[in-house]
Amino acid sequence: MNPFDVVVVVGGVLLTLGAAFAIVRAEKGPSILDRTVALDIVVTTMIAGVALYAAYFRRADVVPLLVVLSLVGFVGSVTVARFAAVEPEGEGRVRTREEVAAEEAEKRRLEQQEEETRRRRRRAVEDEVRVAEDERRAVEDERRAAEDETRAAEDEAPVAPSARDTIEAEPDDEHHGGPADEEAR
Repeated sequence: MNPFDVVVVVGGVLLTLGAAFAIVRAEKGPSILDRTVALDIVVTTMIAGVALYAAYFRRADVVPLLVVLSLVGFVGSVTVARFAAVEPEGEGRVRTREEVAAEEAEKRRLEQQEEETRRRRRRAVEDEVRVAEDERRAVEDERRAAEDETRAAEDEAPVAPSARDTIEAEPDDEHHGGPADEEAR
């Protein structure tokens, strides 16, 4: 085995290890950027493996394949980075079923708590309106009772004899639009 063969074998082993570790990293994540970098490393190791193959077997016809793989890796990385830049905090991580279920249960609990709070507030407002309406009715009833008492007192109050004497049976012409008013005009 010549030194070139040793370099090719060692390079192949290192590339395989690098790709394996990158795949493990892509699986674990936790964010989308971690996965992007890991998959970019996998594409790079594929490019290096193809280049190692081309060098070992002295083949120049695989150079277009190297260019295509390079472009695919670059475009893929830039595209993912573009979308990951606008990703909300904490959204890049793939959650387990238990985490998703726990988050949904917490969300439902908070919604129920909010709904209960809204119901309590609505009941409190309705109670306040009822109390205010009852107070208004009580005040109105007291006012009516006072008016009724005043009317009853006025109806029952004796009229003074002098007041009866001043009431005219019929209006007299002199003071109520009779001939005297016509003369003055």
